[in-house]
Amino acid sequence: MRPIVVLPPPVCLSVINCVTFPIPNVTPDQAEQQLLKPNEWSYCDYFWTDKKDPQGTTSVAGFEVLLQKQLKGKQMQKEMAEFIRERIKIEEEYAKNLSKLSQSPLAAQEEGTLGEAWAQLKRSCHDEAEVHLKFSNKLQCEVEKPLLTFRDNFKKELKKYDHHIIDLRKQLASRFAGVEKARKALADRQKDLEVKTQQLDIKHMNKHEEDIKKARRKSTQAGDDLMHNVDLYNRAQSKWFEEMVTTSLELERLEVERVEMIRQNLRQYTTLRHETDMFNQSTVEPVDQLLQSVDPARDRELWVREHKTGELRPVDMDI
Repeated sequence: MRPIVVLPPPVCLSVINCVTFPIPNVTPDQAEQQLLKPNEWSYCDYFWTDKKDPQGTTSVAGFEVLLQKQLKGKQMQKEMAEFIRERIKIEEEYAKNLSKLSQSPLAAQEEGTLGEAWAQLKRSCHDEAEVHLKFSNKLQCEVEKPLLTFRDNFKKELKKYDHHIIDLRKQLASRFAGVEKARKALADRQKDLEVKTQQLDIKHMNKHEEDIKKARRKSTQAGDDLMHNVDLYNRAQSKWFEEMVTTSLELERLEVERVEMIRQNLRQYTTLRHETDMFNQSTVEPVDQLLQSVDPARDRELWVREHKTGELRPVDMDI
């Protein structure tokens, strides 16, 4: 005869919701549990339990909190790309208007050194338009496009991790439910065995002994079922734990990569902006030089030489 399996009193487990990891009451050993990555404030250490909403009516899984953080980062990256796109449009429109202005006939009849300076100023508008057009093209290729490409890849990574962890959590919840069901079955069988044992009397010894044997077999089987379900649960819990740590560290890596990538792209933005300012300065320098050479006296001389009609002046008439 196989021994009757009598398990210790069950540890009280509280399931926060139907798909979350059932959290046992904290034991002294668990209270002193060491962090997986001490002093790093890593994702893998701080998102195991669920978080109540402000009203306390529903709960959000710790992994879901991590996922929402990543989704928010993805949205921020999209908005940054939209901002850069708007800047590109402004630069393109500005370049278009500057180029159009440079072709204006206004003051085209100005002459002399001032006329040369004015003509150079108009040419500088055209040159500056080219600078801003190149700046907008570089913004698109070197800032906006990398932001959008990284965001698309980021989105695929998040989707993969999301589905994987959700499947593991559902499996874990199912295993936990199996353990609770087996635990209840064992308790019922043990109670039935206890009742039948107490009902034993001498007159019906054989009949009751047979009932007791049957009850013992059922109790033993229930104990085996419970241990089997506990084993399945522990395997699922171990798998979930490993994947949760791995995935949370991957999300942490992705977040660091996202922030670093944005930092590099924004630095590229400032570099391009400095280059644009430098090029704009170079378009203005010839204008400054010519303005320094503007000489009203020289302009007057040149104009007189070109347009003079004669040098004899009228004098008084003698009688």
